[in-house]
Amino acid sequence: MSDQQLIEYAKKALEKAYAPYSKFRVGAALLTKTGNIYTGCNVEIASYGATNCAERTAVWKAVSEEGKIDIEKIAIASDDEAYIYPCGICRQVMAEFAQDDMELLCSNKNGDYRTIRFGDMLPNAFRSF
Repeated sequence: MSDQQLIEYAKKALEKAYAPYSKFRVGAALLTKTGNIYTGCNVEIASYGATNCAERTAVWKAVSEEGKIDIEKIAIASDDEAYIYPCGICRQVMAEFAQDDMELLCSNKNGDYRTIRFGDMLPNAFRSF
């Protein structure tokens, strides 16, 4: 699967985002090392603490289907001009299921993207392994 194809999956997931409060829609596409793709979008709730990010939605879907997963890549897309990066909570969730060499494809609304190694995004991640 090419980076561009994974970004297209994330863009498609973005269309389903539920963001009535911030209007900031995000989509994510996760590729596991087994070759499966799981998508997610952000879901906002009036009580912001209960809101779930696109990246975590994709992780939860993957785990609910496969059990213990190993993430190869995650693409993140939004309809914003700026590049989109995962929040701190999402980074910690990814640390549970990804090695430092996992690639994050952080894109903008034009489809331009930056590839970031997960270990560079969250150095010295708290892990049990």
